[in-house]
Amino acid sequence: MLDSTVWRQYHKENDVREKLSEFCRMDLLEIIADEKVLYGVLKAKLTKKELKLFAMDTAGISDEKMKAEFSYSDEELTQAKFKLYKKLKQEKIRLEFKETAINSF
Repeated sequence: MLDSTVWRQYHKENDVREKLSEFCRMDLLEIIADEKVLYGVLKAKLTKKELKLFAMDTAGISDEKMKAEFSYSDEELTQAKFKLYKKLKQEKIRLEFKETAINSF
């Protein structure tokens, strides 16, 4: 379903829900079940760089490869990861990932 996405470049499985559950500290059952819709929400809430960083980091890509990909120094990479995961933990962002958010439209 997400075959030609940034996520699939680094992950063999469509495990977006599992990774978001882990990093957003949400129950897996609360998160939008449709992977395509969930990925669309993720794309809307994160910048292209943040989405790619999230995909690479959760796939276990080494920091060296990520620094080369984004032309970051050690400090810049650490700061970018901190900013990304802080953003994912914000309540207003987490609410967008909930199944009830798409049912309210």
